[in-house]
Amino acid sequence: MLIKNHPKVIRAWCFYDWANSVHALVIVTAIFPIYFGATAITREPDVVNFWGFEFQNSVVFSYAVSAAFLIIALTSPLFSAIADFSGRKKLFMKFFCYFGAINCALLFFFTKETYVSSTIYFVFSLVGWAGSIVFYNSFLPEIVTEDRYDAVSARGFSLGYIGSVLLLIFNLTMVLKPEWYGITDDTLPPRIAFLSVGIWWVGFAQYTFAYLPEIASEKKVEGNWLFNGFRQLQQVMAQLKTLPILKRFLMAYFCYNMGVQTVMYLATLFGDKELHLDSGALISVLLVIQLVAILGAWLFARCSAKFGNFRALTIAVSVWIVICIAAYFVQTGNQFYVLAFVVGLVMGGIQALSRSTYAKLLPLNTPDTASFFSFYDVCDKISTVLGTFAFGVVIQLTGSMRYSVLVIAAVFVIGLIMLMQIIRLQKQPRSLASV
Repeated sequence: MLIKNHPKVIRAWCFYDWANSVHALVIVTAIFPIYFGATAITREPDVVNFWGFEFQNSVVFSYAVSAAFLIIALTSPLFSAIADFSGRKKLFMKFFCYFGAINCALLFFFTKETYVSSTIYFVFSLVGWAGSIVFYNSFLPEIVTEDRYDAVSARGFSLGYIGSVLLLIFNLTMVLKPEWYGITDDTLPPRIAFLSVGIWWVGFAQYTFAYLPEIASEKKVEGNWLFNGFRQLQQVMAQLKTLPILKRFLMAYFCYNMGVQTVMYLATLFGDKELHLDSGALISVLLVIQLVAILGAWLFARCSAKFGNFRALTIAVSVWIVICIAAYFVQTGNQFYVLAFVVGLVMGGIQALSRSTYAKLLPLNTPDTASFFSFYDVCDKISTVLGTFAFGVVIQLTGSMRYSVLVIAAVFVIGLIMLMQIIRLQKQPRSLASV
C-alpha cells in the first residue's frame, strides 16, 4: 500500500518538472525557433523547401507544433487507459521521456541538408515531452493527499522554471559568446544546446524514475491490453457524464488555457513585430517571465488556500484579461517589460493551480488517474492549437497583432464566466468547499 505524502516520493515527482521543462523553454520557445527559421531558407522572404513544397519557415514550425499536439490529443486517451488498466503508468512515462529526449538529442545533427528529418525529430521530441506529462500529472492524486495538491503542484512548476532558466542561461552564453568555449562554428552552439536538453532531460529524470513508485492496478488483467484500454477509455468517458462540475471545469480550462498558451508562445513575437525590440531584449523578457513565474506559482498556492481554488482561478483569469487589454495599448519597451512581469506572475500560478484543481475534482479513490488526466491534456493541446491558429488568422485579416490580443481577451472572458458559474454550483454534491 502506497503511503501518501512521503517526502522522497514528492521530491522525485517534482524533480521531473526540473528535468523536462528545459524542452519547453530551450527547444519550443527560445533557441530552436530562431535556429529553425534561419537554417533552411532557400529564398527570401523566409521561404523553405519542405518535401518539394515551398512554405514560409514560420508556417512549417507552426504546422510541426500543431502536428505533435494533434498526435498526443488523439493517442494519449488510449495510452492512458492502457496504462491505468495494466498498472504501468511509470513505464509509459519512461517510454515517452526516452523517446522525446532521444529525438531532442538528434537535433544536434540539424543542418540545411537534414532540414526535413530534423523537423520530424522536433515533432517526435514534442510528442515525447507532451506524452510523458500526461502520466506525470496523473501521479499527483496518488502520491499526496488532497490538502497538499496545490502546494505540491506549485512546487513542481517552480522547480521546472528554475531548471529551465539555468540551462537556458548556459546555452545562451555559448550562442552569444562562443569564443568563451573556443567554438568557431556558428552553427555548433545551438546544436550543442539541443543535445544538452536531451541529456539534461534523461539524466535528471533518473532521480524521478528511481523513487517514483509504479502503482499497480487493482483490476484483474485479462485478455489483450489494447482491448482493455479501449474498454477502460469508454468507462472513463461514461464517468465524465456523471461529473457535471468536472465537465464544466474542463470547458472553462479549455477556454482560458487557449489564451494562456497563445500568450506564452507568442509574447516574444509581439515584442518583435509590434514594438521592434532587439533579440537581447526579447531574451531578457523570456528570462523575466520564467523567474517571476516561480513567485506566481507560490503566491497562487497561498491564494487558493485562503479563498479556494475556483476563486483563486477567477482572480488569475481576471488579471489575464487586463493583460490582454493593456497589450493593445502598449507602445514602448518599458511598458512591455512591465506587462511581461505580470504575465510571468499569473502564468506560473494559473498552470499550477489548474493542475491541482483538476486533481481535486476527480472521483474519490479512482484508480483511473492517467485516463482522467489524458482528457485534461487533450483540452490543453487542442486549445493551444486553436488559440495560436486564431491569433494568426486575425493577424492575417487585420495586419495587426493588437486586434489578436483583444480576441484572446474575449476568450479569457468566456473562461471567467464559466468559472463563476462553477462557484455558484459549489453547494451541490459533491461538496467543493475546499476546491
